[in-house]
Amino acid sequence: MEYRVSHTTSYEYAHPVGSSYQSLHLTPRQFIRQSVKNTSIRVSPDPLSVEQRTDFFGNQVTDLFIRDPHAELNIHAESTVIVRAHEEILLDLSPTWEQVAMLMQSPLSSDAHEAGRFCFPSQQITLAAARDYVAPLLTPGKPLLRLAMELTEQIYRDFEYRGGVTDVYTPVPSVLEARAGVCQDFAHLGIAALRAYGLPARYVSGYLLTRPPEGQPRLTGADASHAWFSLWCPEFGWADFDPTNNIQAQSEHITLGWGRDYSDVSPTRGFIRGGGTQQLKVAVDVTPA
Repeated sequence: MEYRVSHTTSYEYAHPVGSSYQSLHLTPRQFIRQSVKNTSIRVSPDPLSVEQRTDFFGNQVTDLFIRDPHAELNIHAESTVIVRAHEEILLDLSPTWEQVAMLMQSPLSSDAHEAGRFCFPSQQITLAAARDYVAPLLTPGKPLLRLAMELTEQIYRDFEYRGGVTDVYTPVPSVLEARAGVCQDFAHLGIAALRAYGLPARYVSGYLLTRPPEGQPRLTGADASHAWFSLWCPEFGWADFDPTNNIQAQSEHITLGWGRDYSDVSPTRGFIRGGGTQQLKVAVDVTPA
């Protein structure tokens, strides 16, 4: 499926900003399930410098430096992306979760070794509280991918999707206590629960488009930034699960990038000199080409 993605980020400052440095994860990722036909990023005011680089996880990053004083900053990213339909995964044919956890302790292949970097706590993901949350699902001999699907279903069932309860810095224990949050929180919780038992899981940032049947509601996260988690399994590779919508990732899931947690792939981050308080507005439009 081919999509056109438009992502606009606008900052308004109470006082003029003297200079601004921004690091952007706004270029969709190219990998076996996704091709990027074209992409562009426009910025106002004009940056003094623009540099492209690849981060530690292989994501494309755009670094901007703006030296002219400005009261507003507008960043507009556009891309045309082809997403290939995911092959159906037979969940119960995967190795057991115990086998994979043991493999991660002594990875034998390059793929397993690379996946092992996603088994540990990270800046925004602590493990202790999530360990108890997932424990009832960890019956002996359960296939790993079946466990991931059951965890996806449990998060969907136990938590209310509600904005304003959390922010980008809310830790996993606070999400568990609130029993509410947004897609980022649910992805963090799923990752924390799997890592708590030595299983490799990573955070995926992207977009979601849904085309529901007539009379049915759109899936939460449609035409907005979205997030889900991905789990590595021998023989199957990385499998994506969306706890916000209780599904495995489909061809409507468009990937921007992945990392250990949100902080590795936040769409925009940086620092400014001056400006005072600021207001942020984000608008996303995803349309089938």
